Order: sequence, then structure tokens, then C-alpha cells
Amino acid sequence: MGTYVVTGAASGMGAEVTQRLVDSGQTVIGVDLAGTDVTADLSTSAGRADAVGQVLERVDGPLDGVVLAAGVGPKRGRERAIVEVNVLGVTEFVTALRPRLAAAGNAKVVVFGSNSTTSTPLVPRGAIRRLVGGDTEGAARILRRRGPLAGPASYAASKIAVARWVRRRAVADEWAGAGIRMNVIAPGPVMTPLLQGQLASSTSSQVRSFPVPIREFGTPEQLGEWVMTMLSPAADFMVGSVVTVDGGTEALLRPDDWPTRLPGRLIPRMAWTMYQAPKRGRVADYSDT
Repeated sequence: MGTYVVTGAASGMGAEVTQRLVDSGQTVIGVDLAGTDVTADLSTSAGRADAVGQVLERVDGPLDGVVLAAGVGPKRGRERAIVEVNVLGVTEFVTALRPRLAAAGNAKVVVFGSNSTTSTPLVPRGAIRRLVGGDTEGAARILRRRGPLAGPASYAASKIAVARWVRRRAVADEWAGAGIRMNVIAPGPVMTPLLQGQLASSTSSQVRSFPVPIREFGTPEQLGEWVMTMLSPAADFMVGSVVTVDGGTEALLRPDDWPTRLPGRLIPRMAWTMYQAPKRGRVADYSDT
């Protein structure tokens, strides 16, 4: 049996994952604003440091996995909180726990992204660049200029940034090279308290008109099953992947955008990587297999 940390563990998909881990006999340390093991506010630097400190006090040995499900939804006026929790609440938090994950030798990290990354228009590139670099204040200033679209743009920008951060870091020596498999799950609309609140608000018609080819919302149970697979040995060969579970929205809006051919400008980088990897001892010889 292993030890896992789940942020956003008190409700929604985080609570579903927590319960599934507990039911399977794992030790789980939940992190949330209230109602779980570690009470902390991931929207501030001090809160994130406090969360890490409390987790490490409770962990006796390696960490087998971390699920980062905490998040703030697309509400106008909360731009700074959205990007702080959705980006730094992932990147700073999991980076601080990386040594414990590496000690496990085969740890899994699942980051909750969103299909808003591929379905939200007019997300400013400047905000995304700043978020990837950790500049949440600068990003929030840019995002507030979107006016009525500030909430959705902030949410999508935060999820794009965190997915890019994962894909860049996941393949690095200190992550994949240390046996840590880090991936992103990108849900569409899932019937959580966040979605229920949107359906009960003035934005209900917009939410219901969002294109979902399967014509139904997802459930926490469905996403929980996906996360458990991404924490299992089935994910031993998964690194830096973004798994979209959204009822077909991404495929409907972007049928020809993925997969795409390797751009010619990346060939020199690919050749350099293939040259360097054997020198580092990371590539096996499959010639006789």
C-alpha cells in the first residue's frame, strides 16, 4: 500500500479520487480549505508553504503519488486567485514534494487541467507566457483587461500554462529521470459543485449551450476512474501526456489540430536529443528485441 496526497480533496473530483484511494487501502493526505487532513489556502505563497509543511509532517517516507485537483473556477473578479491556485498551487506545491516522489522510484503525479485550454477563444498569449514563468501578478493585470471575458480567459490561461509547465518538466531528468510519471487530465464539464453553481446562475444558458457531442455532462465517478488508471501500473509508460475526457468537445472543435506532423524547425532539436540521451545512459539498445 502507498501514500498519496490529494489537493482539493474535500469536494468534487478531488473527493472522489480520495475516496477511491482510501477504498483501495492507500494512505491519503487530503489538502483543502476545510474539511480534510491539511487545511491550507493555496492562493497565497504562505498558504502553499504551509500546506507543504503540514504534508511533510504527516509523510513518513516516500510519496507514491500526488493528485492536484484543487482549483478556482472562471469567475470574473477573481483573476488573481484563479491563476495563483490553478498554476502555483500546482507547480510550487508538487515541486516541493518532488524529492519524496523521487524516493518512491515509481511515483505518479496527476494534474487536473481542463478542456477549456482548447475551447476558450481570445486567451491572451502574454498572460500565458507570464504564468508559465510564474508571474501571476503580471498575468492577472493582462487578464483583467478582458472585461466580461476576464473570468473564462483567466481560467483557460491558467490551465494552458499548467499543462505546458507539466509537459516541459515531466520529461526532465529530475522528474522522468527520477522515475516520476507526471501527466495531465483535461476534463470537460463535469457535474461537480462548481458546475452545479454555474447551472444555477445567470450563466446557465451559456453553460447548457456548450457543445458536447455526447449530449451529457461527465461525472466525478468517471473522472475518478481515469485518475486511478493514471496512478496505476498502466501509466508506467505515460509521461507528459494530456488526457482529454470531455464528451467529444475537443474533437468537434479541433478535428485536424491533433495529431499533427513534426514541424521541420524541431528536427535539429530532435537530432540533438537523440545524440545526447545515449551519453546520459537513458536509452536502451533495442536492436536485438
